[in-house]
Amino acid sequence: MRIGELARRTGVSARALRYYEEQGLLSPERRPSGYREYGEHDVRAVHGIRTLLAAGLGSAVIAEILPGLPGPGERRPGPTCPELLDGLAVERARITETIRELESARSLLDAITAAPDPGELISAPGPSIATPRSAAPPVRRARRRS
Repeated sequence: MRIGELARRTGVSARALRYYEEQGLLSPERRPSGYREYGEHDVRAVHGIRTLLAAGLGSAVIAEILPGLPGPGERRPGPTCPELLDGLAVERARITETIRELESARSLLDAITAAPDPGELISAPGPSIATPRSAAPPVRRARRRS
């Protein structure tokens, strides 16, 4: 099938499919005309890619993990690929840490917005709530229109 058909069957844009190819996530055959040719395995791969992206994994990690994922109904008895499980565990730990940092930042914002004098809390020597390890990007303020 060509890229348009794969896009229709997976609900993913042709542009995204080309990006997946650039990232090494898909490897379609090439016709002599240069057109990409996809198979049923690519439909399953795109669904796997979308699931892993939705789980918060980046394309580089997905490129490592995707080959170890069994397709639907392909799971063999016994333990799943240890490298796959290790990679997923590392990503889960990374996401858990990010959630912790975001919860800490939210708690600090809650304290600031609930304070009778937020300016006093902000200018205090140090917040009483743990701050995230990594600094958050600056908040963009809307410009006032004159």
